[in-house]
Amino acid sequence: MTEREREPVGTFCLVLHSHLPWLAHHGRWPVGEEWLYQSWAHSYLPVLDVVERLAAEGRRDLLTLGVTPVLAAQLDDPHCLRGVHDWLGGWLLRAHGAADRLPDLAAHEHRTATAALALFESRWRHGASPVLRGLTDAGALELLGGPATHAFAPLLQPPVRAFALATGLADATLRLGTRPAGIWAPECGYAPGMEEGYAAAGVRRFLVDGPSLHGDTAIARPVGGSDVLAFGRDLDVTYRVWSPRAGYPGGRDYRDFHTYDHPSGLKPARVTGRSVPPEDKRPYEPDRAAAAVARDAADFVRVVRERLAQLRERLGRPALTVAAFDTELFGHWWHEGPAWLEAVLRALPTAGVRVTTLRGAVDHGLVGEPADLPPSSWGSGKDWRVWAGEQVADLVALGDRVQKTLLDAVAPGVTRDPIRDALAQEALLALSSDWAFMVSKDSAADYARGRAHGHATRVEELAALLAAGRRAAAAHRIASWGGDDSAFGHVDPRLLAAR
Repeated sequence: MTEREREPVGTFCLVLHSHLPWLAHHGRWPVGEEWLYQSWAHSYLPVLDVVERLAAEGRRDLLTLGVTPVLAAQLDDPHCLRGVHDWLGGWLLRAHGAADRLPDLAAHEHRTATAALALFESRWRHGASPVLRGLTDAGALELLGGPATHAFAPLLQPPVRAFALATGLADATLRLGTRPAGIWAPECGYAPGMEEGYAAAGVRRFLVDGPSLHGDTAIARPVGGSDVLAFGRDLDVTYRVWSPRAGYPGGRDYRDFHTYDHPSGLKPARVTGRSVPPEDKRPYEPDRAAAAVARDAADFVRVVRERLAQLRERLGRPALTVAAFDTELFGHWWHEGPAWLEAVLRALPTAGVRVTTLRGAVDHGLVGEPADLPPSSWGSGKDWRVWAGEQVADLVALGDRVQKTLLDAVAPGVTRDPIRDALAQEALLALSSDWAFMVSKDSAADYARGRAHGHATRVEELAALLAAGRRAAAAHRIASWGGDDSAFGHVDPRLLAAR
């Protein structure tokens, strides 16, 4: 066997992006804490359980995991920890309540809910940070940081952009003990020159969507004149799993996300067919779904290997493919997603594919020539329309006002000012990219607009009270909120005043 035949055909990097906006204390159903608890139970618990079990076998550099600071804060928050524990117990009770009408489904849900409860009670009672720190210390995964509340960075003024990123990186350092060297740029949003801010913050690598690199995603690229690396999402591989129109989760044997048994809230049907109405869908059968997982995992491994072989032939050297997804796809949206992930991560090395992290790809020398990136995102059209289009012009204008108010209100000083800290925290929450996304996609648009305007109103109230010298009234106003927006205890707007 030649050296070329012994070396891996190429390198595969799985990148998962875990993010939800600040939902604690802001409603329960249909949008609010329920969204957090569903994602926690069905995605975060089982996906990290897959990583922990593979790590226990001695496997390393399994994937790159982004956890946004605003989500990490909720996964460590005592209120949310109590809330998800109650939710898991409720899930088990709902399964028991369906036993007379849906015995097979109830038995499946009983087993799944019982396992989730046991996992939470044994590993997660003190939050996500101990779990994540253990996996990073073991070398099982690379964690990505990001701006504090997932604001769409191209629309931020440079000082606010730098402040949001510094706050997010500081939060990750506090929770995990190390400062992330890579980030998932919110919505993969990029504007020319942002790499300079990344370099100043100590960020060494970030994600963009494939079209930002004109589809040339086979290698990491330094951006502009910096040494900050952009990794491009390989859409030919990524869309095999999930795309705007197709992908494995739509397979006929997987559990249907949209069909409910309303008395129990459980999901009793399999997809059956893309055009089959809910009342005609066939019952969910775990054995059929497990066979589909094995079939689709094998197909994905084949696709990755063929893609890497083609790239090696074209480039004359081993190359890279990056598949990047929202973590919430695996388990929450696609019930069988965690099982599929485990099957893929086990099978790829056997197929001659090196599995590693973005950091590992750099260590293996998968870095090419510099590239200039256009304004871009991973949203519709791969431009900024979702977050800056006509349908959200009011939110863009609101964000501009919030930034101006924040910048006008900050002041240098040697001591922390809790009133300005609260103002800055509300400003960061108002600037979350989620509100514009939800409006553009007509997904709970009223909730999203209400959240954006609610946080902005708090910013304006505190700024007006500060300007009037009414500090006692401002402190009373903050107390009246009951701590419902206490996402970060370390927000320090003095950093803005120093810029």
